[in-house]
Amino acid sequence: MNQSLPVPIRNVGIFAHVDAGKTTTTEHILYESGRIRTLGSVDAGTAQTDWLDVERERGISVHAAVTRFDWNGIQVNLIDTPGHVDFLAEVERSMRVLDGAVVIVSAVEGVQAQTEVVWQALRDLQIPAIFYINKMDRVGADPERTLAHIRTLLSDGAVPVQAPAGREEAFAGNVDLLTDLPASPEAASYRLILEEALAEREESLLEAFLEKGSLDNADLLPKLEEGIRRCELFPVLFGASSRGLGVNALMEAMVRWLPSPVGDPEAKVSGIVFRLERDPEMGRVAFMRLYNGTLRNRDTVHNVSQGIDEKVTQIRKIDIRKSEDVGLLQAGDVAAVYGFGRTRIGDILGSTDGIPGERRLAVPLLTVQVRWQSEVDYPKVVAAFQELADEDPHLDVQWLQGEKELHLKVMGPIQAEVLTAIMKSRYKLDVTFDPPSVIYKETPSQSGEGYIAYTMPKPCWAILRFRIEPGPRGIGLVYRSDARPERLLERYQNEVERRVPEALQQGLSGWEVTDLRVTLLEGEHHVWHTHPLDFAVATPMGIMNGLANTGTKLLEPLLKFRLSVPEEFGGKVINEIVVMRGEFDSPFIRSGRLELEGILPVATSLDFPARLGSMTKGRGTLATSFAGYQECPPDVRAERKRQGVNPLDQSKYILAVRNAITQ
Repeated sequence: MNQSLPVPIRNVGIFAHVDAGKTTTTEHILYESGRIRTLGSVDAGTAQTDWLDVERERGISVHAAVTRFDWNGIQVNLIDTPGHVDFLAEVERSMRVLDGAVVIVSAVEGVQAQTEVVWQALRDLQIPAIFYINKMDRVGADPERTLAHIRTLLSDGAVPVQAPAGREEAFAGNVDLLTDLPASPEAASYRLILEEALAEREESLLEAFLEKGSLDNADLLPKLEEGIRRCELFPVLFGASSRGLGVNALMEAMVRWLPSPVGDPEAKVSGIVFRLERDPEMGRVAFMRLYNGTLRNRDTVHNVSQGIDEKVTQIRKIDIRKSEDVGLLQAGDVAAVYGFGRTRIGDILGSTDGIPGERRLAVPLLTVQVRWQSEVDYPKVVAAFQELADEDPHLDVQWLQGEKELHLKVMGPIQAEVLTAIMKSRYKLDVTFDPPSVIYKETPSQSGEGYIAYTMPKPCWAILRFRIEPGPRGIGLVYRSDARPERLLERYQNEVERRVPEALQQGLSGWEVTDLRVTLLEGEHHVWHTHPLDFAVATPMGIMNGLANTGTKLLEPLLKFRLSVPEEFGGKVINEIVVMRGEFDSPFIRSGRLELEGILPVATSLDFPARLGSMTKGRGTLATSFAGYQECPPDVRAERKRQGVNPLDQSKYILAVRNAITQ
């Protein structure tokens, strides 16, 4: 049974679109809380949480950084996440271990694409959150417009608990709407938004509001606290982090409004690894959130995800470049665990009890081939990327040993550039990447059946018949077995079920097959000749036989886009979108700018952001997010080189899996 923890803790993530001031805010939090003595700078490459060489050089965060600070006797584990869409996988992994979130929105740019994606995921996971409207001191800062954007695009439960005192160069801090009486009409307008939002959600408050025209704090505060706890209300604060304005109030809000973790230190160990790093001296470092139980140095813990045991050599609290051996990790807390030589990101340790679900955000849409300088580097490059894939499973490294080729999946060109820099700095290897190509998928063209009778060469016996049917877009794979257990034992049916997803990794054109229903109609084993691995061999042949009978259609990835350009460039931009096979809603004009929303194929729009800049003289803005897959036009062709022997060539495939020939 969960219980409150003896040490007050908050596990908080900071999220934002790139350049909203997220890392600068973290830097000032560490400084104002006394955790660091001097302020670093993102632009100068001295920010504490941007510790990789590539982060300092580029001025962007590419990894989630774990740090901590103390405020009012409460320890806050703070995770500063990347803001660039190419590193959305880091954001995705961080969310799973949080109890609260701070979402930073620029007062100049307003709500941007990545903020919308992150916000939807936070809502799906029911994580309480605070909004922090940053850059109030910048030219063009518009707190009213930004607050309206948040309430319209993200949640009408966003309620100001502060009112900004001035804006742009005149910004001097905030008025606390919960302690100070609004002395100006502007502050009163923010207080009115707060009161109306609460009155709309509670009948007794609505009656009091209509009767008196306002609400007292005694009536308002309990309902506000309850709404925040239930993820229905979200406090909004204002600040200018580069000048330290509003940062103290933000830290106060974190410990006041965001919940503490719950867990039982006496229960079974239950935790998850959400980050991996490499220590030059001590090897792999696993950042772990513990939900229940207690871990100590020299403990052995079971890795549920891989079915192996791992031994803890050290447990350390990490502060970016410093660490402290604490020897203990208790329920609710976060720490770096050393000694896990085989554990990967996302692995569950101990028990699955209490582990929250995950929300998939990052969907790599591009694949790149790696090139190295000399033959001597080849094995080193393969080993390095296999290690990096442990740290980021989305890379999905494909090593074609026969062809000596290495392929990765990436989110975008910036990620590829960062990987080049990491290979150089960490492994002292020079690599380049071919131009990225789009990751297509396949889906059955029609319904059909697949059949395989794997009975030669003896000893073997596995007979399978599948029905394969196309499914609605986005369904993935739906598998069912109708086979009778007296003809095909349950353990053999389980082996078939396990092998079907593997068999669908490469379709007729070499791409993953998705959005289909596969039914095992019947199967047969032999009392004497069948070995369980016979079904591991037979399943890919039966599935590929079925796909050959149904045929497959190519699916391409789409991006949802929101575009804003000066009105005079509207015609040229709309024509460009039509040429790219884009679809869009009716455009509208707002404040002299044409605004447009729709979808674009990834394949035709890879260089569109750069072209948009030149078309609009740098005055166009484009926000994109993944929108799913849809069927390609008939004239689009895309083949992918197959890894290994094609199961359609059954004789050669059987010899290959039996190691009778080299693949």
